Amino acid sequence: MPVRPAVTTRDIAERLNLSVSTVGRALAQDSRISTGTRLRVQQKAAELGYAGNHAARMMRGAPSTVVGLVVPDVRNSFYSTAAHALTQIMGGCGYQVLLCETGDDADLELAQVKGLVAAQVAGVIVVPAPHPRRESARLLAQLPHVQFLRRHPSLSGPWFGLDDRAILRAATGHLRGIGHTRIAYLGGTPELSTSRQRLNGYLDVVGDERLIVPAPPGSVAAARAALAGLLDRARPPSAVVTGSVRITEGVLAELRARQVSVPADLSVVGFGDEPGFSWWGAGLTTMDLPVHEVATACSRWLLERLPDGDPPPPRPPGLAGSLIERGSTAPPRR
Repeated sequence: MPVRPAVTTRDIAERLNLSVSTVGRALAQDSRISTGTRLRVQQKAAELGYAGNHAARMMRGAPSTVVGLVVPDVRNSFYSTAAHALTQIMGGCGYQVLLCETGDDADLELAQVKGLVAAQVAGVIVVPAPHPRRESARLLAQLPHVQFLRRHPSLSGPWFGLDDRAILRAATGHLRGIGHTRIAYLGGTPELSTSRQRLNGYLDVVGDERLIVPAPPGSVAAARAALAGLLDRARPPSAVVTGSVRITEGVLAELRARQVSVPADLSVVGFGDEPGFSWWGAGLTTMDLPVHEVATACSRWLLERLPDGDPPPPRPPGLAGSLIERGSTAPPRR
């Protein structure tokens, strides 16, 4: 089947009996073109399926309408939820979101940032890797950018995220409040800002590091192995609180594989509220996270910054989550 040639501004001009330059200015929203003509051109462009040429518009000095979103793992619903919200808000304001994945690899992160800078994107939203390269920080400093969920001191962009310390304080406090004293924590490695804050929230309540087991926050297998080690101890914990969505998934998988009775033998408080969490057993008690709200605040802040580069309004502080109490927690056995 032959490929149809792309629609050009000349095609639109011929249909409307206008000059090519007039059509180009109308599509660029040039104020020298009357509102009526701009509307006629835009309607005809949509009718013919005109896609435009972003590179050509950039060469003519038009501002970019592409924003880069750099995340560690698109499979993690934590980030896919955020990407969906960011895309909706940015799209409603005429911006496209270009998704880049790093796998928390600093070299891959640098390659992605280089590509975004070379493409002259309008701005970047980045979830930093644990140890960003200096060149990544230097390149990002050339663009409007924000740090999303995680933050790293080498990056100059403002941060939008969760109040991770308050979230884990609430999760652990729920278990302490119903009588648990041997509460284990399965969280991410302290090299991440989010993991450090979640660990501090747990320690605010427990004050004891003997039942802390670090695991990579994105590894289900590592979470399963960490929980197995806890359950095999001579004195296993009576409760477990988790510090990431993927760790929560690993904990639930290991508990099911071992046929552990929850909450009779072990109470569990998760992190995040995935659709399947409410169906697991008698339902997972977990922390509901306002990821969509944080993404909304991040998008709106950046949108205020993009058009003219003026300082945007003050950013909000980290947002706290809320406990959803279901059937996976109960007072410990006497």
